[in-house]
Amino acid sequence: MIVAATQLFACSILQKKSVEQSTDQAPEKRHSATELQAYQAQDFSWPAASLAGAQARLDLERQQLREIFSPASANKLDDALPAALNAVMLFNIEVESARAPLLAAIPDLANKSSDYQRQILTAAFALYPMESAPLVLNILPHLSTPREFAIAAYLVLKAQDNSAATLQKILTARFPNDSNEPRLVALKQTLDRHLIPSRDASPPLKDLLAAPFKPGLPVIFSLQRLGRRNIGLALVRAADGRFVRNEQGQILAIPQLALALNGLPGTITNGNTPQGVFTIRGAGTATNPWIGPTPYLHSKLPMEASVAEFLHQEELGQNWSEAVYQSLLPTSWQPAMREAWLAGLAGRNDILIHGTTVNPENYRGASFYPGTPTAGCLATSEFWSEEEGRLTKSDQLNLVKAFSASGMDHGYLVVAEIDTGVGQITLDEVRQTVLDAEKTLATPP
Repeated sequence: MIVAATQLFACSILQKKSVEQSTDQAPEKRHSATELQAYQAQDFSWPAASLAGAQARLDLERQQLREIFSPASANKLDDALPAALNAVMLFNIEVESARAPLLAAIPDLANKSSDYQRQILTAAFALYPMESAPLVLNILPHLSTPREFAIAAYLVLKAQDNSAATLQKILTARFPNDSNEPRLVALKQTLDRHLIPSRDASPPLKDLLAAPFKPGLPVIFSLQRLGRRNIGLALVRAADGRFVRNEQGQILAIPQLALALNGLPGTITNGNTPQGVFTIRGAGTATNPWIGPTPYLHSKLPMEASVAEFLHQEELGQNWSEAVYQSLLPTSWQPAMREAWLAGLAGRNDILIHGTTVNPENYRGASFYPGTPTAGCLATSEFWSEEEGRLTKSDQLNLVKAFSASGMDHGYLVVAEIDTGVGQITLDEVRQTVLDAEKTLATPP
């Protein structure tokens, strides 16, 4: 099960072959818009999400973690540590037991593979940044790969807010010829913001909500707080330019979390959902056990999708450039939405809009509760019966049906951070802006 816990990393559609296939997994399937409209919550079940199933899974993970962190397993700990730390983050258990082994692993990280470095540094960033920062700063000049260097630098900056100038010097010395490497570009931008703080507000939300993208296609707007530590809000703009309403005639507003378990920036593997524009190319069912059976929407970053896929113009043979990506956006939002472009260049993929079988009780007391963080995807809440794990309420299914209501299963996703309030984003906070944007779309130029 420790291996199974790693399947959330990343939000891959398919469960890895090395993990034993459980009997409650549905096969991978694609869904037409007509099928999506016909589904009801009661059509889906996931026994592992029942109260007994979730408790059994938690108990087994806890038992295995205690075995891994016991003195009797000391000779096996080095190899087992990355997967164990993933389980610690996913289930939010044995956090204290993992502290000493993780800190002990840091001084020798420069001699490990880049993937091992990534997993240890990622867990250190998420779980123990204050204790890890001095150790990581010592090895930072010896990390040779941009991704791992960036994770280490973000960790130090998280723990030591005054370290930006030092980190910038190390960055320049370590990678003098990598000014265009996307993860290092994003890191430099972050360091620059710490050195020269800006009080500028986020761009006008109305500009974004009224942007045409590709007229005639639906758009999901996922509005999130800076830092992603609160539940955001998903709105659906239909193919006709009007925002979808619920049965009561109110704007449909669906809570949605765009927070990664590790909380790293969007250009880093398994980091937060990048801010920016994605294309949506259909819907499917994953066999990843933490996504569950409810259909996901298949969103793709620039570079992950071809230009033709991204622009929904299949006859195009155009090559990617940042100008092509930015052409979809209003001028006021182009700088803010660059993260998705850089994330695509960095090779991020499989960032889906999906439901969840993760037990929200793992995170009770967190600012994002009852949301469940992911490995960088957008997670929309679902609730499963305690007795048999049958789906009783699915915000994910409501979102999928709203998106495909016009008979199409393709369009756009726009993830945008707003800084107009605190706590969970509510419809009241943005309602008037949504209505104003809708009027703009409905009014001829």
